[in-house]
Amino acid sequence: MRVPSLTLAAAGAALLAPAAFPGSTALATTTPAAAAAPASPRVTPDAPREGAVSASALLAGARDCAPVSRGRYRSDDGAPADIPVCGSRGAVFWKADLDIDCDGRPGRRCNGDTDPTFSASTAFAQSDGRFLDAGRLPFIVVPAPSRIWDHRADGVRGGSVVAVVYRDRVQYAVVGDVGPGHIIGEASYATAARLGIDPDPRGGGTDSGVTYIVFRNSRASPIESHAAAVTEGERLARQWIGGD
Repeated sequence: MRVPSLTLAAAGAALLAPAAFPGSTALATTTPAAAAAPASPRVTPDAPREGAVSASALLAGARDCAPVSRGRYRSDDGAPADIPVCGSRGAVFWKADLDIDCDGRPGRRCNGDTDPTFSASTAFAQSDGRFLDAGRLPFIVVPAPSRIWDHRADGVRGGSVVAVVYRDRVQYAVVGDVGPGHIIGEASYATAARLGIDPDPRGGGTDSGVTYIVFRNSRASPIESHAAAVTEGERLARQWIGGD
């Protein structure tokens, strides 16, 4: 169940000893929601795969977990708190579900008609000051800073580059929004669709099997350029799995 995104709040973070990682497995002018007809969600299982680094190579790099979060997150309200944020020299990562974030600039796919919890803002804005477009831009949501984890302490901020892995597919994205401080596992409509996941904000997403790898101190510039995220993501992914 998706919950509305939140704004940033201050908190701390701490490093813990290594533990086994729990397995489970750009842009276009848009019309206001009132003037846009609701669009049927579109899953794109045949979308081109991104990157020279395979999903299996990235998952191998995220096999072992050295927690950087003080506690663990829930995938949804009422779910067990069993998801740690793990860290390595070049990235932080977690394995969770994928709930659909359809917030930001209203368009054909994401608006008040297609999403009953729609918010016309995102925590981070693009270079022209407008909010991000979840229907077009692949981005993920990070939890608001809390006692569990403060993403800023690990070099994660708006525009940080992310490799999102689902099955045999890799999708590069950016950190684009901030959500509740106790829940993890959310990404934009565009991210889900490009991964072959149902992007319908009313009931799409997937319950498990998504790995989020955020490269520390990285940035796609401008944040709304998916091409910049792919270029930087491929470079950082090769570096990360090579241990450079």
